[in-house]
Amino acid sequence: MSERQGVRKEQSLVMEEVGNIIQVMPLSLANKIAAGEVVQRPASAVKELVENALDAGADDIQLLLKDAGSSLIQVIDNGCGMSPSDALLSFERHATSKIRTVEDLEAIHTLGFRGEALASIASVSQVELRSGTSGEAPAFMIRMDGGELVEDGPAAPMQGTSIAIRNLFFNVPARRNFLKRPQTELKHILDMIQVLALSHPSVGFRVEHEGNMLLEVEKVSVEESDTGLKRRAADLIPIGKGSTLISVEESTSYLAVRGILGAPESARRTRGQQFLFVNGRYVKHRYIEHAVLSAFEYLLPEGSYPFFVLFLDIDPRHVDVNVHPTKAEVKFDDERGVYGMLRAVVRRALGTSLGTPDISQAQPLHHLDLGLADRFQSATPSSQNPSGGLQSGHRPSYSADSATSWLTGAASKSLYEGAVTLPAGQSRPVDSAKDGVGEEGLLWQLHDTYILTQIRSGLVIIEQQAAHERILYEQALSCLKEGFGLSQQLLFPREIEFSAADYALLESLLPDLNRLGFDVEPKKKNKVSVRGVPADISTGDERSVLDEIIDQYRLFERVDGLSGQENLARSVARRGAVRSGNTLSPREMRALIDQLFQCESPYVGPDGRPTIITMSGEELRERFDQRP
Repeated sequence: MSERQGVRKEQSLVMEEVGNIIQVMPLSLANKIAAGEVVQRPASAVKELVENALDAGADDIQLLLKDAGSSLIQVIDNGCGMSPSDALLSFERHATSKIRTVEDLEAIHTLGFRGEALASIASVSQVELRSGTSGEAPAFMIRMDGGELVEDGPAAPMQGTSIAIRNLFFNVPARRNFLKRPQTELKHILDMIQVLALSHPSVGFRVEHEGNMLLEVEKVSVEESDTGLKRRAADLIPIGKGSTLISVEESTSYLAVRGILGAPESARRTRGQQFLFVNGRYVKHRYIEHAVLSAFEYLLPEGSYPFFVLFLDIDPRHVDVNVHPTKAEVKFDDERGVYGMLRAVVRRALGTSLGTPDISQAQPLHHLDLGLADRFQSATPSSQNPSGGLQSGHRPSYSADSATSWLTGAASKSLYEGAVTLPAGQSRPVDSAKDGVGEEGLLWQLHDTYILTQIRSGLVIIEQQAAHERILYEQALSCLKEGFGLSQQLLFPREIEFSAADYALLESLLPDLNRLGFDVEPKKKNKVSVRGVPADISTGDERSVLDEIIDQYRLFERVDGLSGQENLARSVARRGAVRSGNTLSPREMRALIDQLFQCESPYVGPDGRPTIITMSGEELRERFDQRP
């Protein structure tokens, strides 16, 4: 017997002693594992239930919540309803009315199709479902507890379905412990409803939490496709006064694009108002979203993001929606083609609406007259006139190249003479004695981003935005702990309306915002009254300030897992800090440096980035002494 055969025989004897290792897991356990992917938080359950209602043809959907969905999520719709047998079968894993064959995967038009949602939700909650196909015949009722059928039977007649999810994750304490604060979970639910309501203007939505109406939008007639979408967007997302919405609509045999864009002046500094739908499904696709941002090129300040709601309708055979557990991502078979068409369509819509010339078709200009004749006459000797001037009645002929050469020479000469003004973005030496900077010598601002100053041992480079964020962050934390932020009262209080999700988050932050110097009072219908703002905020800018703080708070919470006062302090610091690209005066640079070194942690920003880099004289000498 060979050595290999001997090893195999020993393995077989071991297996006979311990028995089979691989076994089929119980269905209840499989459903709980699936729930971990499909139902990550209350908002995930809301998404699945509301999508089922939309697939059932409902045009009126009501959502009732308690404890931000932890205690109760109830969705009531007026869709087609289910028969008793369908209702029972809907809780079986992979039971669905959406697909029957492999070929159906290539023609998916519905929001749901896997048949996992109800089975997964029922396995981690207590469920009661009532569904009927008419308002006259008896409906059918089902009760389940942790995935086990408890009761079923007839119910009062109804048209549509009502499904109530109670005590979500009651039998999975680890998952329940991972839920965020109720305000955060409620915000995620409202964000999800906002997305679904945007994509279905012909459906009315109502959301109640603890008996309070948080969101109510009426359905829009199908005939009002363009104006209806604009009206729905305005109901859900206050864009701001004076803003206009730009319509987009164009189609080819491969792809159809429709939707609305926000005007450039309504752009915000953070993402959050970009909504992309593929065949009615909300998706995140950074590459395709970049096509829209690229079309806004030169119309927006750097670091700003436009508002848009865009629908891409494409043959399902050319897009794969089955690539993510929550169906939040898709893949196109020709992503470059989709990118190019979307960019062109958006650019054309912007050009038509804003009167922006389309430079993509521009032709090169010839015989360009730069209007520099007078400067040439005074600065260049003429070969035709020994005295150095131009002959009477003669206009010189010169090219753009010769003009550029002359300007370069003049600029070079002026630079060495100290008489040139450099364009924005170049380094700018500052005379400390002349400008009152101090005793440490020169300060430079390089590319309107870095502050350079010499010290006894070498060179210090300060990143102005990171440094200012550190200063504002520590000031904000101090105000939040001690509660003495300076405030300036507005002459007339200003009422501002927010989306339901933004309002829910803002309301939870109001006590801390007031400690920072805001004087904000909540009102009804997602509105607040602003009576005062921190002393360093210009009046009239209240809306954009609060918008940016909310957006930044969400970003830090999602990406860095921050919450509470630390998140708010960082959000306020990020919003208020001087940006890269801002020109600072010598006194501003000196003040920034002085305040930075008064901080507890002056060498790093709130996000961990360095604020200061030093280069010793020895390091500089070594770098310049390098020889091949």
